[in-house]
Amino acid sequence: MSTTYDYDLFTIGGGSGGVRCARWSAKNYGAKAAVAELPFALVSSKEEAGGLGGTCVIRGCVPKKLLIYGSHLPEDIADARGYGWNVPTSDEPSIDWTKLIDAKNKEVTRLNGVYKKLLNDAGVTHYEGYAKVIDPHTVEVNGQKITAKYICVASGSRAVKIPIPGNDLPNVVTSDEALTLEKRPEKIVIIGGGYIAVEFACYFHGYGSEVHLIFRAPDPLRGFDEDLRKHLHTLMQKRGIHVHAGVSPESISENADKKLVLKTKDGNEITSDVIMFATGRKPNSDKMGLEEVGVKLDEKSGKVLVDEYSKTNIDSIYALGDVTDRMNLTPVALMEGVSLAKTLFLGEATKPDYDNVPSAIFSQPPIGTCGLTEEQAATKYGSVDVYIEKFKPLKHTMPTGRAEQEQVLMKLIVVSDGQTGAGRVVGAHMCGADSAEMMQGIAIAMKAGALKSHFDSTVGIHPTSAEEWCTMRTKARTTTAADVNKS
Repeated sequence: MSTTYDYDLFTIGGGSGGVRCARWSAKNYGAKAAVAELPFALVSSKEEAGGLGGTCVIRGCVPKKLLIYGSHLPEDIADARGYGWNVPTSDEPSIDWTKLIDAKNKEVTRLNGVYKKLLNDAGVTHYEGYAKVIDPHTVEVNGQKITAKYICVASGSRAVKIPIPGNDLPNVVTSDEALTLEKRPEKIVIIGGGYIAVEFACYFHGYGSEVHLIFRAPDPLRGFDEDLRKHLHTLMQKRGIHVHAGVSPESISENADKKLVLKTKDGNEITSDVIMFATGRKPNSDKMGLEEVGVKLDEKSGKVLVDEYSKTNIDSIYALGDVTDRMNLTPVALMEGVSLAKTLFLGEATKPDYDNVPSAIFSQPPIGTCGLTEEQAATKYGSVDVYIEKFKPLKHTMPTGRAEQEQVLMKLIVVSDGQTGAGRVVGAHMCGADSAEMMQGIAIAMKAGALKSHFDSTVGIHPTSAEEWCTMRTKARTTTAADVNKS
């Protein structure tokens, strides 16, 4: 005898991945689907504030990118002088911070409404409130129990502060609050060396704040290609960002002037208006009833453990997106959502494909990357050939005064002759203007299995930086797995 459920699919979490999975299941495969999400707010909380669209739309990718666009304008105005424009130095542009943040807030609020419409148009029911799992087929929202054949946990992650004294003082923030500051800080300290820390450091600097970036490693962006890390580190310093590498925070206090004082473990102190933690994110998996019904979580991180089809150890419960901590990118969560919809309702068991996923860091200048780092590629294939170009972009051959800040680095990693897959491009990395736009196209070629000979035989577009992808003829070095093991 078959069991009747209220829904075929109930998704907990209305971010990009959860909404895509529910919409795709309902609109394309006829599933009866529902989504639970917290009420909209610009700053999130675990059980009370969130909003359809999730982190990316409300307090992540989209608002960050909007603020990054604006932060470039002072440089553009300065560059104009190198092109003959008479820009009075006595009338430098000033920022109306309130106007900027209000405009950003209106846009993300609009997008929250777009997500509501997307669900409505697909026939997906939206429950506004905190959802908990009661049993393998039941969730509870606002005291109402709802049954489903499948439950999908897509509850995302939240920014965390490292546990040091003073991390709860006023104006000690995470990325959530940093995007909603009512006043531009004259001085800001950002703790962390990942892509969030780097992006925020660059855009606050662009708006005129004095920025201090503090991280424990020798270079920012752990996990990215080493040449990229070193290159961006240098360019950030040339821009005037105060980079404190190899430094760990010890405590935060407040002085008599109500300024924040960060003390580091090497004994130094930095006084600041705002201190931002960009020290990682924690999967939103606790206090949801998951452990009580037997869903296995990683003991250290709290991520939901899933198989290659996004299924937990409970047959009816699946998870995707940041809560699984596989590859925490919005387009990857979208891919996981579509793959799960196909698996559950199309009858096609579909694994998400994590090979050659492109990504970007919207630093200044930005980074675009796809495939393996040099070390990863050498370890996987045994030996790789490395091609690198560094050059001054054409725009800054004119007297802008900023050529050193905009130096371009482009890098291709190719499997060496004699190895399985010889000639295949397995890594592409760039730091420079328009790198993200270029990398989307490079990723398509890499996904199709492009060889270095394909790059070499392609006619470039002149004059562009992009044509350099087609003209890298001189090998910089060969790196082997043995070389990586020595380092």
